[in-house]
This record gives sequence, C-alpha cells and structure tokens, in this order.
Amino acid sequence: MNKPKTTPVLVAVLLVGTVFLGVRYFSVAKELRQTRSALQTQTVNEKVLEFTKFFIGEVLRADGEIDFDTRLKLEIAVGNLDDGEILSQWKRFVGSETEAEAQEEVKNLLELLVGKVKVR
Repeated sequence: MNKPKTTPVLVAVLLVGTVFLGVRYFSVAKELRQTRSALQTQTVNEKVLEFTKFFIGEVLRADGEIDFDTRLKLEIAVGNLDDGEILSQWKRFVGSETEAEAQEEVKNLLELLVGKVKVR
C-alpha cells in the first residue's frame, strides 16, 4: 500500500507547531512569574508608603498627645504590613521610655521603612 505524500508533511507541520507552542508557553510562563513578582513588590511598596505617610502625618506632625483612635489605627496599619522586621522596630519605638530613645527609634523606623521600598 502506498502512503499518501501528505502524511510526512502533516507530521512535520504538527511537530513544528507543537515546538512553537511549547516555546511560547514557557516564555509566557516566565513573563507571568516576572509580572507577579513586580505586582507583589508594588503592593508591598504601596503598603509601606501608605503607612509611612500616615505615620508622618499623625505622629511626627502632631501638635500634642496622640489619641487612642489614632494609636489603634497605627497599630492596625503596622500589622497589615505583615513584616516582622517593621513590627519589631515599631514595638521598640512604642516601648521607648525616654524622649531621646523615642527619637532614635523613630529614626530607625523611618530608615527601615524607606529601605523596604524597592525600586525596579
């Protein structure tokens, strides 16, 4: 029996198509991983910057004592950052016993916050 001449051509076309789609799949998967990573970095940056802005506005620019509601909002906001290092520094700041210690800890906190922001 004679095989049609189109069979080898069809097999070759299907093979080339499969290889092309495989290469495209892996390149799109790599791009997706990079996009997810960039999105995660952007989300962390936004949270850190939002907290930093809130902290500066409510604590550093405060004219007097910080009220309970503001303290609660700050505690919730720092917890929402989900960063153990920032939370630890926050506790050192909040636990400061003297004004000089609090000033040093707030400098450390701000330095840490700025250091957490990643630039692409």
